Amino acid sequence: MSSLHASGRLPQGQRAKVMSWLGGPIQRRMARWSLMLQTINDLEATLQKETDQQLRKRSLSLRFRAKSGEKLDNLLPEAYALVREAAVRTINLRHFDVQIIGGIALFQGNIAEMDTGEGKTLTATLPMYLHALVGRGAHLATVNDYLAQRDADTMRPVYQMLGFSIGVIQTQDRQDDRRKAYACDITYGTAKEFGFDFLRDRLLLRRMGRQQTDFLGEGSDERWETGGEQPVQRGSHFALVDEADSVLIDEARTPLIIGSLGEKAREQVEATFRWAAEHAPIYEEDEDYEYDHDDKKAELTAMGRQKLRSLPHPEVMRTMGLIDLYQYTERAIKVYRDYQLDREYVVRDGEIVIVDEFTGRLAEGRKWRDGIHQAIEAKEEVEVTVPTGQAARITIQDLFLRYRYLAGMTGTARSSAREFRKIYKMRVVSIPTNKPVRRSRVNARIFGTADAKWQAIADEVLEMHQAGRPVLIGTRSIDKSEHLSKLLSERGLEHQVLNAHEVAKEAAIVAQAGQPGRVTVATNMAGRGTDIKLGEGVAEAGGLHVIVTEMHDAARVDRQLCGRCGRQGDPGSFRFFLSLEDEILRSGFGPKKAEKYEALGSRSTGQMNHLTKEFRRAQKKVEKRHFRDRSVLLHHEKQRKKMQREMGQDPYLDTPD
Repeated sequence: MSSLHASGRLPQGQRAKVMSWLGGPIQRRMARWSLMLQTINDLEATLQKETDQQLRKRSLSLRFRAKSGEKLDNLLPEAYALVREAAVRTINLRHFDVQIIGGIALFQGNIAEMDTGEGKTLTATLPMYLHALVGRGAHLATVNDYLAQRDADTMRPVYQMLGFSIGVIQTQDRQDDRRKAYACDITYGTAKEFGFDFLRDRLLLRRMGRQQTDFLGEGSDERWETGGEQPVQRGSHFALVDEADSVLIDEARTPLIIGSLGEKAREQVEATFRWAAEHAPIYEEDEDYEYDHDDKKAELTAMGRQKLRSLPHPEVMRTMGLIDLYQYTERAIKVYRDYQLDREYVVRDGEIVIVDEFTGRLAEGRKWRDGIHQAIEAKEEVEVTVPTGQAARITIQDLFLRYRYLAGMTGTARSSAREFRKIYKMRVVSIPTNKPVRRSRVNARIFGTADAKWQAIADEVLEMHQAGRPVLIGTRSIDKSEHLSKLLSERGLEHQVLNAHEVAKEAAIVAQAGQPGRVTVATNMAGRGTDIKLGEGVAEAGGLHVIVTEMHDAARVDRQLCGRCGRQGDPGSFRFFLSLEDEILRSGFGPKKAEKYEALGSRSTGQMNHLTKEFRRAQKKVEKRHFRDRSVLLHHEKQRKKMQREMGQDPYLDTPD
């Protein structure tokens, strides 16, 4: 869209042009949505004349009609107009026309791609309210506890004015608190907590001897009268997934698992992990082990196995089989090679805490599978937690495919449209921005070595700072953000460093990242979900400048970082800084080709900006590999569930002893 009224309403002459926003197979849908938008706008004048009490009565009337079986499609115009008016009165925000279109797209079960700063949080109130009318609960899944609490608190007045209750699930909540939150009309929480609550309910029902095959299916609202402990959830009717690409794709390779104690004694298991970690550095690649760079697996050679057998073993390990020792050692080698402190994880209060590779944030409560987590604990010489079997498991894909109605929203979805359609049967709909985008891309700079790249980045930050422009720099890991911090300090530049330790503090800092001359260094997430507003005079100086210090495994993450600038029609710019030593080349092309690039870089003194396409090609290879991994996982899960169902077992639970 090139022109909108200041009110955010589409000019009369342009409503017919809504069809041209996207084109392709959804033109007819967009035409229908344009007519619905007109109806919603026509109701606005009427609702503005009504009292708060009259609006609430309208809402109660809609709830009665929905519970009586009237189709929600028929109720949508009045429902959306009500929510818009309630938002104006309670939080002084009015849904723009493009947000209404986004809300319609979400109700229709699509992935709404909305640019940064376009108001996804406010847009979400529309389908959440509409689906909650039927009384079966509506869930909004966010990426962390902080955003769930923040968004729920921000929008609570809107829902309450219309007579709806809102609950929030937090990691530390007890079962009674969770049950109350799920009993509300609308519930905010993380995908992880929704999934673990689902699994805990299944386990509880098995202990009670209840039939759980249909529990939480097809929007069931059944409550279990057990006389004692009860399940906390009451149905899987509608879920709206915020940051849908992060939740539904990036996190989809990690199943949610509730563990049960394993059979091996803790003492023997811990001793073996520590023994393997201690000796992992002595094994040489291609001599003692072979490494598969595609599957990220190490396998001992005959010489490596012989070396293992010659090592002294503690007494407690004497009953451990050789095959098991080989596996423990191969796992330790993998961890020694691929998992680095302050990059993939941090040590906090004697515990290993994962740094999410896609967000740069701490992944509280998560553990790596297949003994990887314990191998890292042994490597860092902290307490080794007993590896467990599994009592219950579910994948992110399976969790959300259980919902009768599903929708998602994000700023970066187009590149994953095929996967959303294949796995979740959802289309990606790009919603126009409220104001024209003024974000500019500056030509990428490619250097031979990482050191030359970091020095150039620091120089550009200094240049922007002197021009009065704020700068946001995104890094792939904590250690790299700290390295850049040292270079900036050497140049006398005051700056803030965000490295995943405090999400609430991070959001507050990022919100101020648009002030004049402000310099903010962050891991990739860079306050995803938090708007950066420009300070006085910044727009005239050129707006926020974003620096991407390295390509990520997924182009979507790079786009998300770049999207931090140029919000709501503000000016802004971004630039990629790359080097021939970057990890993306090794991940995409393998070690041999990566070493050739590194050798080329060490011989070169100038920039090699003509190699930009090679970096994108490497990134595409990694994206394809991750897509394949997620597809394989989904296939295996389908086969596993099919077999368990054929055997009369619950597909989400391990067979009881």
